[in-house]
Amino acid sequence: MTKDECRKLVIDIISDIAPDEDVTAVKPDVRLRDQLQLDSMDFLDIVMELRKRHGIEVPEADYMQLASLDSCAEYLTPKFQAKA
Repeated sequence: MTKDECRKLVIDIISDIAPDEDVTAVKPDVRLRDQLQLDSMDFLDIVMELRKRHGIEVPEADYMQLASLDSCAEYLTPKFQAKA
């Protein structure tokens, strides 16, 4: 999976858990919580969906790695590649 695919995957998850959010203009290098109305429960939902849909485990110590779309892609791409 490429970094662009990882970004799209995260956007798809956010669209599902926060359907009222406009994700079309999300800047990849800005913290998601600074751009969207996501609270801590929404963030946990993102982590849970990564595990449920894709089998990707994100330890609590790594949550800060998922702050922006770019950081999500940096963190998740090697995890997806390791699964392939």
